[in-house]
Amino acid sequence: MRLSIWAGVATLAVSLTLYPLFDGGAWLWGSLGAVIAVTAAGVIASRLTLPGWAAPLLGLTALGIYLTAAYTGDKAWALLVPTKESALALVKLLTTGFADIQRYAAPVPDDPPIAMLTTAGVGVIAIVVDLFVTRLRRAALAGLPLLALFTVPAAVLPDPIGWAAFILGALGFTSLLIADGRERVGHWGRAVLVRRSRAAAGTAADESADTRGLRLSGKRIGFTAIALAVALPALLPTLEPDPLFGFGVGGSGKGRGDSISIPDPVADLKGRLQLPENNTVLSYTSSDDAPRYLRIYSLDVFDGQRWTMKSKGSPENRVDQGPLPPPPGLASTTKTTRVETDIQVSEDITQLQFLPLPYPPQLVRAEGDWRADVDSLMVFSPGDLAGGLRYQVVSTEPDASADQLEASPRTVDPAVGERYLKLPDLPPQIRQLAQRVTKDSESPYEAAVNLQRFFTTTGGFTYSLATQGHDTEALTNFLEQTRAGYCEQFASAMAVLARSIGIPARVAIGYTGGTKLEGRWEVRTHDSHAWPELYFEGVGWLAFEPTPAGSAGQGTARVPDYTLPRPAESTPSSDPSTSAAESGDDPTAAPNSRDRLRELDPEGIYSGPVTSVETTPLWVWIALAVAGVLVILLIPALLRLVIRNRRVRTLSWKVSGPSDEVTARAGRVDTSVAAAWAELDDVLYDYGMARLPSETPRALARRLTEQYEFGAEAGAAVAVIASAVERLLFARDPGEIAPMKRELRTIRRALAATVSRGTRLRAALLPPSALRRIRGMGEGILDGFDRLENIRLWTRAARRSS
Repeated sequence: MRLSIWAGVATLAVSLTLYPLFDGGAWLWGSLGAVIAVTAAGVIASRLTLPGWAAPLLGLTALGIYLTAAYTGDKAWALLVPTKESALALVKLLTTGFADIQRYAAPVPDDPPIAMLTTAGVGVIAIVVDLFVTRLRRAALAGLPLLALFTVPAAVLPDPIGWAAFILGALGFTSLLIADGRERVGHWGRAVLVRRSRAAAGTAADESADTRGLRLSGKRIGFTAIALAVALPALLPTLEPDPLFGFGVGGSGKGRGDSISIPDPVADLKGRLQLPENNTVLSYTSSDDAPRYLRIYSLDVFDGQRWTMKSKGSPENRVDQGPLPPPPGLASTTKTTRVETDIQVSEDITQLQFLPLPYPPQLVRAEGDWRADVDSLMVFSPGDLAGGLRYQVVSTEPDASADQLEASPRTVDPAVGERYLKLPDLPPQIRQLAQRVTKDSESPYEAAVNLQRFFTTTGGFTYSLATQGHDTEALTNFLEQTRAGYCEQFASAMAVLARSIGIPARVAIGYTGGTKLEGRWEVRTHDSHAWPELYFEGVGWLAFEPTPAGSAGQGTARVPDYTLPRPAESTPSSDPSTSAAESGDDPTAAPNSRDRLRELDPEGIYSGPVTSVETTPLWVWIALAVAGVLVILLIPALLRLVIRNRRVRTLSWKVSGPSDEVTARAGRVDTSVAAAWAELDDVLYDYGMARLPSETPRALARRLTEQYEFGAEAGAAVAVIASAVERLLFARDPGEIAPMKRELRTIRRALAATVSRGTRLRAALLPPSALRRIRGMGEGILDGFDRLENIRLWTRAARRSS
């Protein structure tokens, strides 16, 4: 019965590691109720001695009743008994929760479907753990379902698992193993005692094997293992893969080999836009002092559920090996403008292995193993992170004119079309909508402009972060019904519509150009953005902007110049969101030549100085590690110093007064004499002269004086302390007791003169008395677990009578 309780405690402790996955606490309270229900079922099964196969069935029944009452009680009979309607509602919640949890990136919203799915999962884990521990008596195997629960946040989250959650989970499993071991040894002891005579049967029933030593040893081993698991990864050099608390297994942790996968950048986008803090992500300067979008990811695969991508960069594609491959589709006859950009990523950015870059980059100079994807020109690293990095980029932006784009051929490279025109089965109304919007277009470029105008002007779309989802169903709902969403929906919808009419398209994820502050463009969290990129032969990939801009949309979004009406067709407008800075053809036309990052040679390769990237010297890390170790080693000495100073202040009291103050005086007597006696005891223990348990104060004074040949002053000092202790213990009125600070100092000096220098150093730096106290505090914590284990729901007498 007690094992069922510990199985529930262990399951609940491990389930606490799930907290970073959710934006709320409904899942926790639901899981707590599920564990209590399953544990109660296990206790009842043990109490009624049901067969082993019946206990899991009872647990499933209890879990089903609890889920019904908690989530579909309005459709159940008496809010508790499941009915057909409540069962169907539970199934619907499960399927909805499963779909939602696949759709969102962590932390997911804590809505009823997701909370119910999590509650049911934790409850099933609790049933399996109870089966292994209580029914099969295989407590060690119970670690497998607990490990499965523990690996969920490790596999999903890009951030490390919190050490506090890990410690709680490990303590839960360790306590489960200890309880199981105690149960086994306790049963063995009772089996031996039952062989006693009938006369001794009454007392034998109350006896059991003494398992205190076993429990203490097991706890010490378990706690030591947990402490090492937490402390060692922080002290050892970083390895591949990283220690447990250096990354989340999977997700966007450090990649391996030459390929790297990312979680779901589209789903993660909304989380950044909804953050209350609008923190700085990066800042940059450019040679033309104009803002530009900085792309991180290029998503080229739409499977009907989400946009995804995979990048691959071999070692020969390292950016420090020279210029990047030419931009796909850009003809040599197309006029381009070279722009130099200096980018500084904030040190607060974590787990980012892609560099935010203006498109198309020609040359990238960054410290580390950064590689280019030859098809998309994304730059990523299989082992380095972008946080805190400063790097420089030279990009060659095509000077695309409307005439040139309109003259772009309708046919595209077959390799490009095969990859960037692929679509899953779509509802017919989506293709019909695309054809209706572009029916009067005479070229792919004009069709693309009409699609953009449909989203920004004629289609009646509004910007809203409340929209959820990016699969085919959500896309259809966005285009046909709500027409409300944020950049995720706008970019995805325009890319799908473009592909449906034969224009290669993909979705870019990154940041808008930001806002200029004190000479640098500053990009913040709320500048996170998604936009479509469309392909035109001879020009390559061009960004379009279907998302509403300004105060009613994505604040810093900008419509590209090449998508605006021709000057002859346009009307004067003062709206800065629909205009962009004109960039000159001459790269030397920068506002300030001092802002140029480096000189360019005729081939466009760097020949000037390179901005160095500041790194922390190795000796600083070594010094910090040594300082940390020294601080840890000095904890006993600091503890001893604090205790000694507190006692010394007490020893300065002079205890005396008239007889009517005997009560107040007694307290000071007790405190002063106790402080002197305790300090003397610690000094003896530190010097290896520990007082014997049976020694009286007078016997101790005599032994110290004779064994260590104290002089007259030291002998008198130890006699004063011994006399004070004896008077406090045995005299009705101890009388006047003078301060003993000087006597204690005299004794300490006399004892120090009798030991070696090494013993004195040990007493000062690693005092055994302080280590004894630390060990005592640890044993006190373990004793607290003993008291928890000794809790009984029924007395032994009640069990005997039953």
